[in-house]
Amino acid sequence: MSDTMTEGTIASWVKKVGDKVKSGDVLAEVETDKATMELESYENGTLLYIGVKEKDSVPVDAIIAIIGKEGEDISALIGGGSAPATKAVATPAPVASAPAVDTSGIEATVIRMPKMSDTMTDGTIASWLKKVGDKVKAGDVLAEVETDKATMELESYEDGTLLYIGVEAGKAIAVDGIIAVIGKAGVDFTPLLSASPKTNGVAAPAAQESVSTASSVAAPIISSSSSDARTKISPLAKKLAEDKGIDIKALEGSGENGRIVKRDVESFTPSAAPAKESSAPKTSAPAAVGVESFEEIPVNTMRKIIAKRLTESLFTAPHFSLTIDVDMDKAMEARASINAFAEAKVSFNDMVIKAVASAIHKHPKVNGQWLGDKIRYNNHVHIGVAVAVEDGLIVPVVRFADSLSLTQISSTVKDLGGKAKNKKLQPNELVGNTFTISNLGMFGIESFSSILNQPEVCILSVGAIRQIPVVKNGQIVPGNMMKVTLTSDHRVVDGAVGAAFLKTFRELLEDPIRLLA
Repeated sequence: MSDTMTEGTIASWVKKVGDKVKSGDVLAEVETDKATMELESYENGTLLYIGVKEKDSVPVDAIIAIIGKEGEDISALIGGGSAPATKAVATPAPVASAPAVDTSGIEATVIRMPKMSDTMTDGTIASWLKKVGDKVKAGDVLAEVETDKATMELESYEDGTLLYIGVEAGKAIAVDGIIAVIGKAGVDFTPLLSASPKTNGVAAPAAQESVSTASSVAAPIISSSSSDARTKISPLAKKLAEDKGIDIKALEGSGENGRIVKRDVESFTPSAAPAKESSAPKTSAPAAVGVESFEEIPVNTMRKIIAKRLTESLFTAPHFSLTIDVDMDKAMEARASINAFAEAKVSFNDMVIKAVASAIHKHPKVNGQWLGDKIRYNNHVHIGVAVAVEDGLIVPVVRFADSLSLTQISSTVKDLGGKAKNKKLQPNELVGNTFTISNLGMFGIESFSSILNQPEVCILSVGAIRQIPVVKNGQIVPGNMMKVTLTSDHRVVDGAVGAAFLKTFRELLEDPIRLLA
């Protein structure tokens, strides 16, 4: 989705497995190193498979989804991917038959621990949501499984009765280990276990331990330990409570059968808990009361690339900065006059863009790029305008800015800014800039220095317009001043070149009628 993109992050799935999709439908929103963009389908069909969870990153060309005919066998295609499905599914494993045990005709299916991530070697049964003897349908959640990545739901692909549970809640088992058997009530399923190898150090039951009815199942399920009689809580809620330092006994569950779930932990107010009596003397200083908490979120693709590129820029390009004050009195008067009749209202940032574009013609070296073994001096002027978005910073490009009028620049910047906020920017609107402007004046920042946006060799940092006392004609009078800082790559731009550029830039803004020429 961009010329520098190496991986993408699924920000959100708009469609889910089983949905009918048409060519042109938006499947997902994808975070790239430039922006968050919509991913459209080129196919008509049914969404059969999702291979990447929301917020997970995958390299370019990795399998993220499969669209095809409903019911189509896609197992061979999935085998070529590396990412796990959005929901872990308990896929019935082929029955491993030993020569001495006949498993033909047994109306039951062995459920094995699925591989839920590319690095998973075993899984822990966090909790069973079904018990032996329960009727289950395809799609029912059997258990919650903790992997090396997350706690995920384990679904059934079969209709029938849960005949056997082979792993106690809280215990781990290797990938492909037997965790359950689903089949017809009363069927003798023990030959299936005998025909399978031992798993995780636990031997399968002997073949003679047959079962006649579901109500009298004698399969070797370990009864719940006394510790399981404690408060019912989901693994995610338990982990969240531990991170927040909350005693789970103080929580009330709103889930099924009074089970504590994530929302119960998030809505818990510590102050609502009964305070313990202090045993300290009355003369003691009051103890500090509070809950230590924090939030950790995965680093998204945009933030990864910002970190990577700016770190490379800061430590590979010899930066230097030059700062000047610009008298904005006449620019303020000119802007008021232009906006009195212009349809597109002009901002001070629009005037800065125009002044930069005009000054570049006189000082073309600031419009260069360092390419390692050569320096490129661009004859065209494409101004990148840094825009803050929710997840980071992007730089849409005002192309051929030197050929645009102030009102045309205003319209272009407003259009690009709106697209940036709504995640509608196209790849070609984010590339090709030859000079970048970063303006924090609207936040009241007086002055700052930016890191170069390589391979560009200059970036202009624009501060707020401040009304301060200034000396004019020997008199102290109110003045409107704006600080700007030019950061340059000393490999291409020398101090005198940067200073000359800033001098021309200041002259243009202090005599803005020249911007209209």
